[in-house]
Amino acid sequence: MKIKLLLGVTLGLGLMATSCKKEGCTDVDATNYNSEAKKDDGTCTFEGKHVVWYGEEASNNLVMDDATTLTYYVDGQIVGSGASNIFWTGAPECGQDGSVTITKDLGSVKTQSYTYSVLDQTGWEYWSGVFNFNANTCTGVELTW
Repeated sequence: MKIKLLLGVTLGLGLMATSCKKEGCTDVDATNYNSEAKKDDGTCTFEGKHVVWYGEEASNNLVMDDATTLTYYVDGQIVGSGASNIFWTGAPECGQDGSVTITKDLGSVKTQSYTYSVLDQTGWEYWSGVFNFNANTCTGVELTW
C-alpha cells in the first residue's frame, strides 16, 4: 500500500510540473514581452515610432514662404506641431525635447503603413506621403525642401 501511494504522489507531481508552462508574449519586439513566458499565447502587441525633422535650408525656405507654424498629421489626426524657424543640424533622437515624435500602436502586427501630411498655419500642405512603422523601431525622417 505504501508503494502505491508513493507512486501516485510521484506521478501526480510529474504531471503538474509539465502542465504548468507559463504562457505569455514571447516576442522580444513586443511591448508586452514576457521573459518568463515559455509558451506564446498570441497576445503580443507592437508599437513603432518616427521622429520627423528638417534642417536649416528647409526652415529658411518655409520662413521665406511665410509659413510660421507647421502641424503634423498621421491618418488625418494631429500628432504634433512646431514653429517653422526651428530646425535641426542633425537627426534628433526619438522623444528628444523639441522633436516631433510619432508613436503608433500597431496592435498585433509588426509593421503598418500610415499616411502623413505637414501643413502650415494657412492649411498649405508642404509634405505628404506614407510612413511605414515597424515594431520596436524608431525611424528618423528628414523632410527636405
